Amino acid sequence: MRPAHPTEQAVGMEHYVSDTDGIGGHLREDDEHFRVRELERFSTEPVDASLDAYPHLVFRVTLSGWDTNDFASRLSDALGISRERVNWAGTKDKYAVTTQLFSVYGAEPADLPDVNGAEIDVLGRAGRSLEFGDLAGNAFELVVSDPDQPENVAPITDELHAFGGLEDAATEGTVVGVPNFFGQQRFGSRRPVTHKVGLEIARGDWEGAVMAYLGNPTDAEPEGTQDARAFVHETRDWQEALERFPNRLRYERSMLHGITECDGEPGPEDFRAALERVPSNLQRLFVHAAQSYAFNLMLSERLERGLPFDRPVEGDVACFADTDAPDGLELPDTDRLQRVDERRVRSVTRHCERGRAFVTAPLVGTDTDLADGEQGEIERAVLDDLGLEPADFDLPGEFYSSGTRRAILVRTPLKYETDPLTLEFSLPKGSYATVVLREYLKVDPVDLG
Repeated sequence: MRPAHPTEQAVGMEHYVSDTDGIGGHLREDDEHFRVRELERFSTEPVDASLDAYPHLVFRVTLSGWDTNDFASRLSDALGISRERVNWAGTKDKYAVTTQLFSVYGAEPADLPDVNGAEIDVLGRAGRSLEFGDLAGNAFELVVSDPDQPENVAPITDELHAFGGLEDAATEGTVVGVPNFFGQQRFGSRRPVTHKVGLEIARGDWEGAVMAYLGNPTDAEPEGTQDARAFVHETRDWQEALERFPNRLRYERSMLHGITECDGEPGPEDFRAALERVPSNLQRLFVHAAQSYAFNLMLSERLERGLPFDRPVEGDVACFADTDAPDGLELPDTDRLQRVDERRVRSVTRHCERGRAFVTAPLVGTDTDLADGEQGEIERAVLDDLGLEPADFDLPGEFYSSGTRRAILVRTPLKYETDPLTLEFSLPKGSYATVVLREYLKVDPVDLG
């Protein structure tokens, strides 16, 4: 175990679990070097099924150079329909070749347009639209460009295999395991502040939340943007700050517009209203990022204490596997939880060894019950250090969260080739490819993006 990159430590990822030096290099030199394919689990009827009963046309799209949201907008424009009638299961990045499902309400196959950089394959019809999360996971094929020590891929794989603790898997490739951290993207790759905003929201400091978003300049930003953030932090001159913030920072400007429109000095309700001017998904992301930061800290502390990730200790809370997951994919079902008391340690350990159960940690919310034993000590200590407790997430509107639990270990069969250096693996939905890649490259997170 060795210290992580400082940027990762700032979002709670304190360590690498592999001690071998990283291979170095970077990703996405070309879109073809980053391939992502959804592992699907969405049923369809034949394409000639009744439009009345099955009004949603479902199709698989392979995109090159398209962000999911941008492609959905292009699709809705071409069809002459509301953007709200286009749905998908998972958002994918622009700088990649991605294969994913879409559904469109009321469309016929002949209606679908020809779009440069998009290959469309109609699958059938469904009685409901795709929803976010209607996938089991994602399969990745990634090329690492300009590695410094490509020969280190083998010993790193061996170390991650040992950490995963799964010895008897009949799979293609070596099963590796890593802590199921939330990756840097959760917090902002170049400006990791979303968790800082969320922490202030959970503490009830609405002004602090606004300032966490408006302020906090980073070296990765243009000098003018850094100056504008520093100015608003130092002066609270909202009108002048609005003049200084560039137009491309539309969410910051929207907040500033809201503050300048209030009568007199802004109070807590005015700052909350300013936060609520940003899209609802971003409002939720603020709180989710705070939960994710606390989760990362809990995993880092468990690592430091030398507690296992692949099996429980007394006091842990475990979940069981989703039995409908595709072959070769371990998919935790966090709706099926069991507290591991002294009597159950051995039986739950056997389930974990077979990939049928997983140790969890909390994404803290109003309904969270913390673990017992040493893991419970870790969870309470992290929340105490952050000045939080579950009841703090009883928040208004989109900021409310009841919480859940999340597996602390993610495992996958991994294959690699050396010329070019290529890694292939699959992850369950909600897990990040970067948490696997960071162990191999050990570089600035920007180079993992």
